Formats: sequence, structure tokens, C-alpha cells
Amino acid sequence: MDNKITATAHDISVGADNGQSPSVTKHTNSITDNNCARNLQSTGTPVGENLETVSMEELYDTVYPIKKPLVEDLIYNGVYLFVGAPKVGKSFLMAEIGFCVSAGVDLWGHKTNQGTVLYLALEDDYARLQQRLSRMFGIDVAEHFYFATRSKNLNEGLEEQLKEFLVAHADTRLVIIDTLQKIKEISGEKFSYANDYDIITRLKHFADEHNICILVVHHTRKMDSSDAFEMISGTNGLLGAADGAFIMQKEKRTDLKATVDITGRDQQDQKLYLKFDPKLCLWKFEKAETELWKELEDKVLSTINTYLMEAGCFQGTASELMDKIPEIDLVPNQLTRQLNIKAGRLYEDYGIRYDNKRCHDGRIITLEYEKE
Repeated sequence: MDNKITATAHDISVGADNGQSPSVTKHTNSITDNNCARNLQSTGTPVGENLETVSMEELYDTVYPIKKPLVEDLIYNGVYLFVGAPKVGKSFLMAEIGFCVSAGVDLWGHKTNQGTVLYLALEDDYARLQQRLSRMFGIDVAEHFYFATRSKNLNEGLEEQLKEFLVAHADTRLVIIDTLQKIKEISGEKFSYANDYDIITRLKHFADEHNICILVVHHTRKMDSSDAFEMISGTNGLLGAADGAFIMQKEKRTDLKATVDITGRDQQDQKLYLKFDPKLCLWKFEKAETELWKELEDKVLSTINTYLMEAGCFQGTASELMDKIPEIDLVPNQLTRQLNIKAGRLYEDYGIRYDNKRCHDGRIITLEYEKE
């Protein structure tokens, strides 16, 4: 494929992260990846009627699942709005994101977590999709990229349709809905805050339950605003319930350049500058407005990484780990809590998986590099 995105997947096994998902309990969870987030149960204590609380001590003594990104530093599991004016180039970008995730190739230098992608192209037909994709990617195909041009709306059975697809494709990571209006029930309250919030909340519950990302394409309103996110058509209920949003804008409709403002719960706010290649029909990354802020190196985590580079892995108590690494100046309980809290960063920075389980000898820590 000349001058096209090479559809050669990185060494990431499709579906390797989709095993059984244990519930979160104190000190018992293996930190593997964000697939453990399915069906999480509260660790709190019932107080009054149907109210559960979690103490600060319980928070620190609980290992929560890692949230692995779908696209590093850009998209995580949950529900994201992708908003732009009509004909601004959203569908080309959605196809580009879907192709990269399904093929396991980088998107603008950002690593993707490979898996099956379902694209509900509800404003297209298959002939148009065929022509668009062939212009973008030539005759190369991503085997795990699926399309539908018709679906039920949320109140008529869309969730059941998506569940059937997930049963058939257990490695699904991304569902793209293009557009939001196509799955909304038309009613007199369609512009109310409550209705907008409920729509995204339902999608978010589905995404969280099945540990996937749902990317929802939507339109901007006509009125300009100094805050790009105030340009989302509808009420603030849409953004309030979503995990994040992307706002795509051009100065003129005929421009080849666009900006994408990004905000979200799991990533830093940023602004990307893109340029459309009319020959390849792909959005190319030009620059980011600011460099992403990186946390300073954590001495405890880096020391553990240095030890594991020679030892390969560790299994034992916190006291035994400290005997192996005398440079760590903490008491065992402090070390355990540090690892509970920073397990996600330990995985993200060094690829080290952390597990803390109770057995007949006490609580056993396991530290090992992720197997390729």
C-alpha cells in the first residue's frame, strides 16, 4: 500500500486482555489491565438504607484495576464525544481511528491497544464506506474492523444489539456511533439536560460494564463561543455525563487544517493541530499546542524496576521485598500501600504487573513484567 498506513500490527495479541474479571476486594486483586473493571463491586460498608461508604484506610488498602488507554494519552475506556460541524471531516477521522485500533498501529505516534472495532456509520451506506475506506487505505484491510449502517435506537434495543456483537467478538475495544442523533429517541424533552445526561449515562454504563470505549459523533451548534466545549449541540448534560470530549474545528469549511481540543477525566487537556491530506484522505498530525506534563520519576518504583531487571520477578511478603531492596526506606505496611496506590503508574511506566493476595503465609506480593 503506497503511502498508506501500514496495517502491520504490533506484537499485541488481540483479546489477550479479555479474561474473567474479579471483583475488587482489599489486597486481593491482581492488577492486570482495565478489563478487571467489569462488574466492580463496592468494598464499602452499608450505612443506612442502600448507602455504602469507604474509609480512607479501605481506599489505601484496596488495589484498583489499571485503566489501560485505547490510544495512549488520547482515548481511554468509557464514553467520549467527538464533536464538529457537519462535513468538517469527522467521518474520515473516525475511520482512521477505527483502522489504527483494529490493526494495532500507532495513531500519530500514539500507541493503540489492539482489538475489534465496530463502526455504526448510521449516516452512510456500504457503497460510500467502500469508496471512502479504499481511498484511505488502498486495498489493505484490517481484519477486525466491522461496520453497520443501520441500528436500533437506545430505547428500541441498541444495547441488546451491541451485546450480541460483543458475545461474537469478545476482543472488542471500540464502538463508534456516528451519529448521536441517530440513536436518540425523538421526544418533546429531547433538548432537556436530564434527557441528554440520561442518554450518555446509559452508554457509559454499557461501556463500563463491558470494558470498552464508545466514541459518539455529534455536531456543534452554530453559535461560536470562546470555550470550544460550549459549542456542543444540546445541553451541558452531554459533556457532564461523558468521560471526555474532542471538539474538531476549522476556520473555514474549505480549509485543510483543523484543530482538535481534548478534555477528559483520564487524560490531560490538550489541543492538536491536524492537516488533511486530500490524496490519502487521512488526517496528519502537525503539532500539539503544549507538551504533555510528565510526572517526576518515583524513586520507589524506579528502584523496584532496577531490581526486577536483574531478578526477573518477585513473589513474597513486603518485608521480604524490602530485604531484597534495602534502598527502600519504608516500613512494610507503607510499601504495600504505596504499591496499591501506584500500581497503575508501575504498569504504565515500567510494564510491571502488581498483585497482592492473602494466603496461609500472609499477604503475598507478586511483581513481574508483562509477558509479550
